[in-house]
Amino acid sequence: MSEANLHGYYFEDLAVGQSASFAKTVTEADIVAFAGISGDFNPVHVNEDFAKTSLFQGRIAHGMLSAAFISTVFGTRLPGPGCIYVAQTLKFKAPVRIGDTVTARVELTALVPERRLATFTTTASVGATVVLEGEATLKVDRRP
Repeated sequence: MSEANLHGYYFEDLAVGQSASFAKTVTEADIVAFAGISGDFNPVHVNEDFAKTSLFQGRIAHGMLSAAFISTVFGTRLPGPGCIYVAQTLKFKAPVRIGDTVTARVELTALVPERRLATFTTTASVGATVVLEGEATLKVDRRP
């Protein structure tokens, strides 16, 4: 497969208002794997007995796991392969639990052509509940 076939949208292909999403149901295996990869073994994520005594009254997924789904949208859908993350803000609004389906969504809000920057609003939701929101800036290649 050639490099051209692997590349996502080029800067010239982008327009304010474009959006994309990715959905994933969070599993026990996802939480264990994320803990292992990140080193975050906070018991609120991995120990049900401890988590039952927390304000969440049970285990929750790592917030950054839900944030990673936003990265999935950028890296695979919009702008897709070839884009580079420059910045991301996040505000965590609600917990995610094992069995929840998280839908990460991005929407293009601004373009800065002279710097090839694209700004997006970012959200992750479980059903109608927004579990995180923020804003991201990405650098996007120009068409060769």
